[in-house]
Amino acid sequence: MRYQITGKQIDIGNALQTHVEQELGSAVEKYAERPTDAQVVFSRSGHEYVCEATVHLSTGLNAQAKAHDSEIYAAFDSCAAKMETQLRRYKRRLKNHHRDRSEPVELYDAPSYILASEDQSDDAEPETLQPIIVAEMETRIPRLSVGEAVMQMELVGAPVLVFRNEGKDVVNVVYRRDDGNIGWIDP
Repeated sequence: MRYQITGKQIDIGNALQTHVEQELGSAVEKYAERPTDAQVVFSRSGHEYVCEATVHLSTGLNAQAKAHDSEIYAAFDSCAAKMETQLRRYKRRLKNHHRDRSEPVELYDAPSYILASEDQSDDAEPETLQPIIVAEMETRIPRLSVGEAVMQMELVGAPVLVFRNEGKDVVNVVYRRDDGNIGWIDP
């Protein structure tokens, strides 16, 4: 597994890098069969250290975890524990409910836009109803089953995930509802 360990305005020493590689490697390889690479970023937020980790699996799924603590090693250890918990749940779900994916997830490119928020401080009517596009990007839409989409959404910690349904080959959406349940939009 390849590691990319960086610090945002923090000097990351060799001891911390070795600790990250050993601990994260043992946690990830315990539950993921073929992890490809891991990115770990350390930063400061006030008096606390923040550790963000992303592990890319060979199946195309990603696992992300974030933790903060007053000490940098404790922040990483909390982050690694969260990552291990996510991967353990992912593996348990795969084992119990889903077939093992033998080939990588297909990804489809799609345009993605960031729209300017409208500041309506006064009650004036806008001149046009067309939104202002701030940025254009490419995003990737994975081809997954509904169960895999829910797992991916939970692994990443996202409130919503757009995916291409393997069974019907149409675009679907899963999202976390306000009541804590998962919603599924199948047009």
